Amino acid sequence: MELRIRRVYEPAGDDDGFRVLVDRIWPRGMTRERARVDLWLKQAAPSHALRKWYGHDPAKWDEFKRRYFAELEPKRREIVERLESAGGPVTLLYSARDEERNQAVALREYLSRGGGP
Repeated sequence: MELRIRRVYEPAGDDDGFRVLVDRIWPRGMTRERARVDLWLKQAAPSHALRKWYGHDPAKWDEFKRRYFAELEPKRREIVERLESAGGPVTLLYSARDEERNQAVALREYLSRGGGP
């Protein structure tokens, strides 16, 4: 499965394929038409408690990923099945400002390693 990442506030690309929002909360100021989201996969988003703990602090990135991967593990099969059902490229959409350290980047890493820590 080819996984791409794009900030939801960027214009949709013709090569995005199946666009999946992996945020728990709908992006501020974004309309559904502009977002062009094919699937809102809330269950793939970090828990509210984890998101609040992390607070996009780069120093917490490795620990955030460890905790996030632990949250994802019981849902791995369901998430993989939903993404694979797209049958083509999948673009994981996120709203965070940090392009290098966000849940979409972590989720792609988790899935590319076959799940698990």
